[in-house]
Amino acid sequence: MAQKRTVPNLLSASRIVFLPCLYLMVHMGYHRLFWVSYILVGATDYFDGVAARRLNQVSEFGKELDSFADLLFYLSSAYFLNYLFPTVIAANRHYLIVFFMLLGFSFVLSTMLFGRPIMMHTFLLRLNAVLVFLVVAMSFWFDTTLFVRMILLLYVIGFMEEIMIFIFFGNVDRDTKSILHLIRGKQVAV
Repeated sequence: MAQKRTVPNLLSASRIVFLPCLYLMVHMGYHRLFWVSYILVGATDYFDGVAARRLNQVSEFGKELDSFADLLFYLSSAYFLNYLFPTVIAANRHYLIVFFMLLGFSFVLSTMLFGRPIMMHTFLLRLNAVLVFLVVAMSFWFDTTLFVRMILLLYVIGFMEEIMIFIFFGNVDRDTKSILHLIRGKQVAV
């Protein structure tokens, strides 16, 4: 168990641990404190991967933990947007429905095919995670309705790519860059 307490894993776990604090700040009306804390907590998503690669501490457990922390953090980000900026979410509700349907289908499909839900870390899905992080921070200063719509459309493409990877290439490394890399044979199945 001690081997799983690495710097990258602690950074991923911190996203999960500090999420309740973000909810409290939002509901208590501490919006400036929330904004700063959200940026700090969200930054761990970048630094856990950097630390894993630089410290040579990449592991399957770390990838699973990172995926779980990402899922909780980014679903919470949707909640925060809805709570703080409901008009942005209301204007994009149809896109959100498609987003959640594809996310759910991706989890169901990977569970059926591989016995567990899998979240890929393709380039497009990583880009979307960064954009979601930015949109929450920017929503305090700008109208982000169209930016949210663009992110949701990119997520639809990303989830469709993920689903095609599951169907056509099976259980590949979750850090596969894209379906094009698989087609070109640059990634091998796990």
